[in-house]
Amino acid sequence: MSNRSTITEFLLLAFADTCKLQLLHFALFLGIYLAAILGNSLILSAVACDHHLHTPMYFFLLNLALLDLGSISTTVPKAMANALWETRAISYQGCAAQVFFFVFFFGSELSLLTIMAYDRYIAICKPLHYGSLVGSRACAQMAAAAWGSGFLNAVLHTANTFSLPLCQGNAVDQFFCEIPQILKLSCSDAYLREVGALVFSVSLVFGCFVFIVLSYVQVFRAVLRIPSEQGRHKAFSTCLPHLAVVSLFVITVMFAYLKPSSFSSASLDMVVSFLYSVVPPAVNPLIYSMRNQELKDALKRLMTGDVSKSKT
Repeated sequence: MSNRSTITEFLLLAFADTCKLQLLHFALFLGIYLAAILGNSLILSAVACDHHLHTPMYFFLLNLALLDLGSISTTVPKAMANALWETRAISYQGCAAQVFFFVFFFGSELSLLTIMAYDRYIAICKPLHYGSLVGSRACAQMAAAAWGSGFLNAVLHTANTFSLPLCQGNAVDQFFCEIPQILKLSCSDAYLREVGALVFSVSLVFGCFVFIVLSYVQVFRAVLRIPSEQGRHKAFSTCLPHLAVVSLFVITVMFAYLKPSSFSSASLDMVVSFLYSVVPPAVNPLIYSMRNQELKDALKRLMTGDVSKSKT
């Protein structure tokens, strides 16, 4: 029975079988990766340098940008290297590291998105209590809880997955090491333990999504009662980007893990995984900057080097 002691590497699924198409995929991944690095780095710099953005909402946005940088850096560089060098191999340790960091960053991001929904709910529905409920100490504790929950979740899933005996070869039908694809290589009933952990995690994802939806139902009800059109516009400008990010993240993840097996195929699984693992970290900065005037102004000051206005 093959297991950890005999498998030294895994073979990832290639995007194409010709050199030209491989180079095309490398260029595509490189463009998306550079866009994600640039966009999230600009948000990090703007929030860190502009004191007008030293608020709970932008503190959480800074954490989201960090998580996006981490998540896309877990999968895309290896995919680019494999496409450039026309190889499919990833070491056993590298695969385990990919699983750990992928689960860590995405678990932390889901927790953070839930916290951000809570922040908007308190800010709009209970503004008089905002300072006491979402102070600097509370923000630090909530952010630490988000990162900590992601870490514990990653330890659990990585330990469960790589403790399984593997006897179905070493070919992973995905462009990165993904837990469901690794479970297909198991030849032991012990994989049901990890399946159960995945079902529990998906249930938590659904629970967080329900909490976010209910929070925004209350938020939108409160916003529609604001008499000023300018006030309503400002409230919507802080809520809609977050709701768009949540929708993109949760819908693609739930479709990837809950779609019927009859709809499953290697190409479809790859496209869906690309949508939830690569696209959100790249487009999140764009979504947040499109309707947020404060962030736009901070980015303009950052790009022009006019730091004096950010300190007045």
